[in-house]
Amino acid sequence: ARAHAGVRIAASRRIRLHCAKQPPYSRRPRHLHSLTASVVGAQQVRGAPAVAPANLAVFVSGGGSNFRAIQEACAAGVIKGRVAVVVTNAPQCGGAQYAERLGIPVLVYPSSKSAKGCTPDELVAALREEHGVDYVVLAGYLKLIPPQLVRAFPRAMLNIHPGLLPAFGGSGLYGLRVHSAVITSGARLSGPTVHFVDEGYDTGPILAQVSVAVSPLDSPQQLAARVLAEEHKL
Repeated sequence: ARAHAGVRIAASRRIRLHCAKQPPYSRRPRHLHSLTASVVGAQQVRGAPAVAPANLAVFVSGGGSNFRAIQEACAAGVIKGRVAVVVTNAPQCGGAQYAERLGIPVLVYPSSKSAKGCTPDELVAALREEHGVDYVVLAGYLKLIPPQLVRAFPRAMLNIHPGLLPAFGGSGLYGLRVHSAVITSGARLSGPTVHFVDEGYDTGPILAQVSVAVSPLDSPQQLAARVLAEEHKL
């Protein structure tokens, strides 16, 4: 193991030394994962072309504050991507209206009494073929994702949940319901979780979590506000 580690360290030093002599790839934020920087450096060494920004599909059901945070991070260059399309089950929600003001296409899924939406197959085709989506991001989307979409984006679909999974997740636990359950349980910690999406509710492999202290005097709304601030960062 030490021998392998020595090879990796030596290789990374060679990449850093070589890249120090090259023009900067881009003004990348310092906090991006070091592996990303190593891959970029390796591409420079090999003369590979720069990686284009990823196309994101963001799914929203409500006000879309996480969507706004993602969009602002893309515009600032913190996220190397662009929001190519927004998908919603509620066309009149704040997130969908925000997308329309920015000129971002909005798709409806699933159909409802008030709006005709895509079928699962039509949704997959629109994301893949029409909008060239690389990653799907669920940012406060309250409907179960169809299996066709999960299979079309393996390990390329992420969800943000306002509780520490695997506790406080599952069907019916969303929004203030999560925060109420946390307070009722007597838990001293809560916080958002980012996880891969599979065919269940909040059951995919966890990628990242942030802890937020819970006070016995918290209301669900107070706890939600503190967790949401961390959601935007995560």
